[in-house]
Amino acid sequence: MTTTFATRAGARGWLGLSVLCLATLLLAVDNTVLMLALPHLAADLHPSGTELLWITDVYGFMIAGFIITMGSLGDRIGRRRLMVIGAAAFGAASVVAAFSTTTTMLIAARVLLGLAGAAMGPSALALVAGLFPDAKRRAMAIGVFTACFMGGAAGGPVIGGILLESFWWGSVFLMGVPVMALVVAGGLFLLPETATDAGPARIDLVSVAMSLAAVLPVVYGLKELADDPAQISAYVTLAVGLVFCVAFVRRQGRLAEPLLDLRLFSGRSFTGALLILAVAMVVQGGVYLFVSQQLQLVEGLSPLAAGLWMAVPALGLVAGSLASPVLAGKLRPGLVVGWGLVLSAAGFAVVLVGDGLGALIAGVTVAFLGMAPVGALGLGLIVGAAPPERAGSASALAESSGELGIALGIALLGSLGAAVYGGAVTSPQAGGSLNEALEAAAGLPSSPAAALVAEAQAAFAQGLMAVTAAGGLLALGLAVVSMTLLRHLRPIGEENR
Repeated sequence: MTTTFATRAGARGWLGLSVLCLATLLLAVDNTVLMLALPHLAADLHPSGTELLWITDVYGFMIAGFIITMGSLGDRIGRRRLMVIGAAAFGAASVVAAFSTTTTMLIAARVLLGLAGAAMGPSALALVAGLFPDAKRRAMAIGVFTACFMGGAAGGPVIGGILLESFWWGSVFLMGVPVMALVVAGGLFLLPETATDAGPARIDLVSVAMSLAAVLPVVYGLKELADDPAQISAYVTLAVGLVFCVAFVRRQGRLAEPLLDLRLFSGRSFTGALLILAVAMVVQGGVYLFVSQQLQLVEGLSPLAAGLWMAVPALGLVAGSLASPVLAGKLRPGLVVGWGLVLSAAGFAVVLVGDGLGALIAGVTVAFLGMAPVGALGLGLIVGAAPPERAGSASALAESSGELGIALGIALLGSLGAAVYGGAVTSPQAGGSLNEALEAAAGLPSSPAAALVAEAQAAFAQGLMAVTAAGGLLALGLAVVSMTLLRHLRPIGEENR
């Protein structure tokens, strides 16, 4: 039997939202908390360089590779069911990760964590949309949901730092167990089931394999390009992934029950919001990379102190996510997103003309505040534009576009910054990055070392400015796109009057 959502969200709906926010909060924390724990677990497990990369990256690879499949699966078997299964699996895998005694065991646990995260992500967003059929309440709920994700991403390094001060590295994984126990219990009692009778529960396994063959090489290739833009193998990997992307899309067009329904892209609101979200994540990914490096490698801050400073722009995203639905209830969403992106460009301008740590953080905070409507309203537009029986697939597309956007931003804007750095340094010891220059300086006498560091830091600052300028230009371009493609949308809730 299929259970439909109530037409009005009462207290139970908001309690259900709190369960889903708890889940996304932990997923966001888990994305960032591992970075601080890496030195501690490396000292205990002694992984090789390759194994350390797998420990770091396999979680994101699994999410990126399986999120479309999981979104479609949730549409078929029920999003609550998949959400609860994913939460239980995430809690169990967290225990395995926390008490891993070998690198192989930890990598396997991270694989399971990624699969569970892929199951939970689109299910949670689709459930949020379904809990609130009223457009205004749905927009506010998605704004709160987005704010929790941003807050979790900001809090990850801080929480990790606090835990590692008192406990062993496994504690950063173990904190997920009680949270997921609450999500499982709350999901069973507070969330309605959403299985539809629109199609068979059977998933086309060929499409699943093709989606993996498309997404994983693209994500891996982008990551390799971010590390070294001259790698020929990275371009080959990207090309292979793009070939499979084309093959996957063609197969979906021929299937009666596709893994990805291409008809979703026929709506201007859906396609426009998806495009704006992906490009905005390009900007955020690239800027975040360079600002975090600036704080640690130039300002000399510890990872925990850098995390605390980076929490300030993240709080701008949280505030903007909560305010955006209110503004979109009075103004057209396309204008809210568009003028927010203009504000974002102004924030990047502050970074360009300002000086010092205060100007950097203030400018990035304003920039991220201006980008908040993209996520808070864009996710609602994407899910709201899809038929209810395809909400899981639409949610998966929204989340995968964000993941790919961040990877693309790190690769493209990272390459831009690296190119500017390479053109600005004159010493051969400066290498291709500030990290390389600092390593070279550590083996030099004090005077030449100081000169090398000063040159490298000045070159890195030029790279940061180039990335910031590119971010500002992209934000202005997206503002135009938003005011063009989304101009037909009325203020949220107005259509219900």
